[in-house]
Amino acid sequence: MGSIVAIVGRPNVGKSTFFNRLIQKRDAIVDSQSGVTRDRHYGYSFWNGKEFTVIDTGGFMLGGEDNFEKEINSQVMIAIEESDIIIYVVDVETGISSMDYEISKLLHKSDKKVLLAVNKVDNSKRQLDSTEFHSLGFEFVFNFSAINGSGTGELLDCLVSFMPDNSSVQKDEIPGFAVVGRPNAGKSSFINALLGEERYVVKDLAGTTRDSIDTHFNRFGFDFKLIDTAGIRKKSKISDDVEFYSVVRSIRTIENSDVCLIIFDATRSFDSQVKNIFWLAARNNKGIVILVNKWDLVDKKTNTIKVIEQEIRKELEPFTDVPIVFISSITKQRIFKAIETAMTVFKNRSKKIVTRKFNDSMLPIFEKNPPPAYKGKYVKIKFCTQLPSSFPQFAFFCNLPQYIKDPYKRFIENKIREIYDFNGVPIRIFFRKKWSKAPF
Repeated sequence: MGSIVAIVGRPNVGKSTFFNRLIQKRDAIVDSQSGVTRDRHYGYSFWNGKEFTVIDTGGFMLGGEDNFEKEINSQVMIAIEESDIIIYVVDVETGISSMDYEISKLLHKSDKKVLLAVNKVDNSKRQLDSTEFHSLGFEFVFNFSAINGSGTGELLDCLVSFMPDNSSVQKDEIPGFAVVGRPNAGKSSFINALLGEERYVVKDLAGTTRDSIDTHFNRFGFDFKLIDTAGIRKKSKISDDVEFYSVVRSIRTIENSDVCLIIFDATRSFDSQVKNIFWLAARNNKGIVILVNKWDLVDKKTNTIKVIEQEIRKELEPFTDVPIVFISSITKQRIFKAIETAMTVFKNRSKKIVTRKFNDSMLPIFEKNPPPAYKGKYVKIKFCTQLPSSFPQFAFFCNLPQYIKDPYKRFIENKIREIYDFNGVPIRIFFRKKWSKAPF
């Protein structure tokens, strides 16, 4: 999992501007009025082959009486505790303030790597003025401008040098299954039931699990890594600052897993938050299995399973071929079927189709059901192949790819799923221009 980098500093020093530059978006509001950033924003950045999570915090305000100020100060304190590396932003225009000294004291007390970033240094005079910030006592000091980007390269070079080398970290040969869902859905109980021991703390109170925890499972012919994560709830419902960082780590866990076991509480509705978790996994091209937990607490009637399954699949349209397993972590009902299903989905995700075989099965479909003509022009698909990637991706080469619309793409995707069984796995298809002759 990538490192978490927190950007801290007093108000109006350019933290959000720098954050937006790092993630290459305008997610954080930027304004000259101090205290605009009152919430926490996170995004992903990439530099020199290393990806990391960036957290934008509100400006630290010493001794503030305002409730907003107290909340912001709390966020900064938690950022110091929960992040791996800290970028401390100061403003060369205003110079060193008493608040800068106070923040420096807090950062010196921590054992985290701190990079002092002197912002708004965009001319030679300000370059000279920035030397006073060395008195704050930090080893790594950089001058930069968040507005125009000057000096950010040196800062980021130093930043990523403190991160583990991804090339030296060998990827596990065994699959990684992330157990995700809303708080108190029964994620830790499910893992405890599989392990046959109370490995993780389980309470009725939501939010017991704060961090992602790995467990190697090697029993009954199964060999995989099981990862328990913190419950993911709506951003507006995250009131606790530690929980915010837990949720960020849970999202990173999804991104680094192979299959997501989405645990859903059968006594609650399949609401928008569960759907958001589902689509987060789907957008990251992960295998997906939905586990309907606490099935022992549901009053069952004729065809109850069928009715609930239909309701869930309706919410997941158009990605409807996702395995759904009804389990109970307490009674251990179908928990091993859940694992069997996850292994099947993992194999589906890793499936490679020989190009010749793929063409033999797909080209007759194109001839029988060609793409609709557009303005009197006909699309002819001549060749197709699976792309070399960690999840199923397919390329189709034709004369007029721009005329192929989404309904036909969905038709092709459904045919691929029907023939090759990609149950529980998102697939991507691309239509590309066919070369009239060799490009070399």
